[in-house]
Amino acid sequence: MRLGLALPTFGPDAHADGVIRVSRTAEHLGYDSLWTGDRVLAPRSPSAPYPSRDGVMPRIYENHMDPLTSLAFAAAHTSRVRLGTSTLNGLWQPPLMLARSLTTLDVLSRGRLDIGFGLGWMPDEYSAVGVPWEGRGARLDETLDILETYWATDEFAHRGALFTVPRTVVGLKPEQRPGPPVLLAAFTPAGLRRVARRATGWLPTAMPLHRLMGMWKTVLEEAEESGRNPAELHMALRVNPVLTDVEAEPEQVPRSGTLDQYIDYARAAAESGVHELFIDLGQSPATFDERIEMAGRFVEGVRAG
Repeated sequence: MRLGLALPTFGPDAHADGVIRVSRTAEHLGYDSLWTGDRVLAPRSPSAPYPSRDGVMPRIYENHMDPLTSLAFAAAHTSRVRLGTSTLNGLWQPPLMLARSLTTLDVLSRGRLDIGFGLGWMPDEYSAVGVPWEGRGARLDETLDILETYWATDEFAHRGALFTVPRTVVGLKPEQRPGPPVLLAAFTPAGLRRVARRATGWLPTAMPLHRLMGMWKTVLEEAEESGRNPAELHMALRVNPVLTDVEAEPEQVPRSGTLDQYIDYARAAAESGVHELFIDLGQSPATFDERIEMAGRFVEGVRAG
């Protein structure tokens, strides 16, 4: 199982030195990938609760960096690790601009980009960028249509329900052909069907493994029914640990637990067939140096298993 680490693109460590240190340290420690998320707004009173037990958005999101610029910066300071978004809200900009940015990043990183798209949870952000909250699924489908065609052809045009692009020459191509892997964060039946029918893989968040693998089985069965090879799909599991000083009850993991319990969870995930797992230590109250130390303990502990 591949292991990844989240970049410090949120909170007090979201600065050049933080990104450089985590990027280089992750590569040195043997991590396989670096990941960043997407946030454009931190309203005082969000119109929808944050998707967590208490419904409160973490304060670290009040300080946020641009995800693609951050990955380009990380690419310049690494040579091996892959670079992923978990998740990028691909609906907040026109698909043609998105295609240009993603293609550029894949070229500059020499083919190390993994694109993870999500639809977000907060309508306020959509309002702030002038994109309708309603119809997100259809907008994502048409965005994927444009990206796929843009990457695959030397001349490109599109006329759809939402976007029209006149015929144009497309000279710059991603280093990865036919394009960078596209993974989708999804939990609804419609979202899982979209993963199965047109994505490279799935971006779930940590949950009890029996539930996770049950949802993954649904994706694989749907992929086979649609004529795809299920073995070609990839799962990258995000873990946002809530670290405790004493062992949590087993039923509380992975919602909370000690670092050792999260190491055990990652080992069990590997045994269950998870292809990749990445951990985000950014919401821990620990200091930056302590999180670096925890990242080392985590990768060493999982690899030892």
